[in-house]
Amino acid sequence: ACRDELARTDRSQMQNAVKMIYAPFTEEELSRQIAQLVSPENTSWKGQMDVIFQTVPGLHEALGQEFGDWYFTGDYPTAGGYAVVNRSFLNYQEKRTGRAYGDLLPG
Repeated sequence: ACRDELARTDRSQMQNAVKMIYAPFTEEELSRQIAQLVSPENTSWKGQMDVIFQTVPGLHEALGQEFGDWYFTGDYPTAGGYAVVNRSFLNYQEKRTGRAYGDLLPG
């Protein structure tokens, strides 16, 4: 899906294909998974880790709608943002290093 988005000739129609990965999960499920990923393994520590984060509606309530939320929602204001997120995911999957932005979009 990321390749398809990057191949679009009309960049104004580009979407964030990476969002599909997270769509089936609730915020609570994502929090639990993040906590599991950052919890230490193979140590004598027996604690419990919870990850708590501001929800997007809570962010809007706290800051107002005029502040961008694309870092949290993936709804970027430009085609360049969508190109970068899609290229970044492909780079990760293909184990490529380097930046995901630069000459992705003409002009």
